[in-house]
Amino acid sequence: MKRQHPSHTAAQGSAESCIALIDARFLAWLQGHTDGGQDPVRQQLHGLLGNALAHNGLDLNLRRIYWYSDTPDDQAYDAQISRAVMPHSQDGGLSMLRTLGADLKRLAEWGACDHILVGSDDERLLALIDEAQLHGVAVHLLADEASRNMNQLNRDDPGWARLLSQADHRVVLGAQALRDGATPRHASSMHAVAPIDPEQLRAQLGTVINTWWAEEPEDLREELREELQNTRGIPQEVDRQLLLGVRRVLERALSFQEKKLLREMVRDLVLGPQTATSASAELIHHED
Repeated sequence: MKRQHPSHTAAQGSAESCIALIDARFLAWLQGHTDGGQDPVRQQLHGLLGNALAHNGLDLNLRRIYWYSDTPDDQAYDAQISRAVMPHSQDGGLSMLRTLGADLKRLAEWGACDHILVGSDDERLLALIDEAQLHGVAVHLLADEASRNMNQLNRDDPGWARLLSQADHRVVLGAQALRDGATPRHASSMHAVAPIDPEQLRAQLGTVINTWWAEEPEDLREELREELQNTRGIPQEVDRQLLLGVRRVLERALSFQEKKLLREMVRDLVLGPQTATSASAELIHHED
């Protein structure tokens, strides 16, 4: 006779079911690196996501994780299914969007689970998430610490804010929590770092920005110039790439004002000096 584990079965049966759809590239951004070290992450991913759900007030049974990556992976992990997608640099994330979106749609239409946890910041998923919710599925989104202040995020990154606003819950999973499995820090302590000299910070940001710009082909530079002339911010992909570079240099995430300064410096470099210096002034005032 097969041995039963009544307590474990009862615990699992009492919790509503959840399936996670995780874009490996987005998870790397949350983690603060792009070195492709995905195997260690996947080994502990089930526990990390389960803990993150619990810490955000969601007592769910995480049944399965779908993993979308452009990195070949011949490893097998329990309750994880790998989906191969094209590199973002080749198709702008369209392959990931179609693959993850198709899974999201099917799970919702078939009522395969009560909750879906999505790990992606692609705003093009907005309509698919809305459709899944209309099918009665609760859809939650992995997010970084910035999601704790949605008013500020709406100003800094309106596309990301719109996507997060659609979620039933925002599941904050900070970079440090991903690295060591710790509980994400409370918002009141997220910027508890040693003060930094504004000019030193500007120099460090400048080094990252200039290195990135020097490596950009001229055709992409021209495309970016044209795009920035018609928008107030900078493209999400450029923003993410630079934030990752800065995180590696400073070994911490930037504050809201520091992110604004970074984006102003990018615009100054691409378009020439701009009249707006609000972020720099606010940062200096904040340090004072």
